Amino acid sequence: SLSPQALSYRNMIFTYVAWWLIWIAIQTLVLHRLGLQLSEAIIDSAISNILITIAGYTTEITSRYYTPNTKNRWYRFVWSIALAFLATIAIRWILHFIFSDNESYLSFLTLSMPIRFIFAFLMISFMAVISWLVRQMRDEKESIARKEDAERLLREAELSNLRQQIQPHFLFNSLNSISALAGSRPEEARKMIQQLSDFLRGTLKKDDQQLVNLSDELQHLNLYLEIEKVRFGHRLQTEIVSSDETLPLKIPTLLLQPIVENAIKFGLYDTIGETSIKISCKKDGQFLMVQVENPYDASTAKPKKGMGFGLNSIQRRLYLLYHRNDLLSAQQRENIFITIVKIPQTLNIEH
Repeated sequence: SLSPQALSYRNMIFTYVAWWLIWIAIQTLVLHRLGLQLSEAIIDSAISNILITIAGYTTEITSRYYTPNTKNRWYRFVWSIALAFLATIAIRWILHFIFSDNESYLSFLTLSMPIRFIFAFLMISFMAVISWLVRQMRDEKESIARKEDAERLLREAELSNLRQQIQPHFLFNSLNSISALAGSRPEEARKMIQQLSDFLRGTLKKDDQQLVNLSDELQHLNLYLEIEKVRFGHRLQTEIVSSDETLPLKIPTLLLQPIVENAIKFGLYDTIGETSIKISCKKDGQFLMVQVENPYDASTAKPKKGMGFGLNSIQRRLYLLYHRNDLLSAQQRENIFITIVKIPQTLNIEH
């Protein structure tokens, strides 16, 4: 079986040959109506179109190796005139040789030479223009493909950079906590080192992925939360609400950890007592909706502009993946700070 490209090329050849035969038939009828015998008209039309087609193909071949710049476009015009002249001379010579004993046809041939030259020039110019347009469309398509590849590589590099900027915050905090626990609570320090190792190992495995199932992302998030619970003890309580319907849905890898880290930062650093972080996941039409809630005390919290580095980085990452700026929002309801992220489930993202 032929490849799609080979089939397309074969169909193009068949189409061209079919139109070429139809044009010979039309020209034969016109010549026959002008007084030529049917056999003379068929031979005249076939030879004329074969030579003109060869001349037109010659323009296509030469344009592959030499393409005049904007200032030298008139080269195409001169080259088409030269080929038309050569084709007309060849047509006259071959037909004169075939019908050398037919005086009436030779007389018709001589009288029709100017028209034959004009016709040859128009057809060769037409084929040259079509060839140029096809080549320009192919070059434009290749240029667009190269541009898309460059943009994709740049987007992937920026996404990787954003993730690398977020991870050190958590890593440094964890190392500081391990250092503090090593002297007074060595067992918890060892447990935290093991949890941190598992978390970082999972992070490295996900570095080459853009999308994962929500179930995988929640499993990785639990590793992070276990580490944070060692750091903060009984002060940190978490609740994750999801359904079997949401677990297979796709989410950008390592997206939830910085969002929850932001919630812990606002919920624990600026408040006293126990803090409960709630993560809710549900399907809403063509979106996976993830809502993260944390306590927020406006009287003790330090004023901040915008959503902070963590959430701004998440918003930038979602834009790079989905080309939308409305997928992340944050709001306050009384003493609760709510972060909502929407993940479209209808788009395909390159892994």
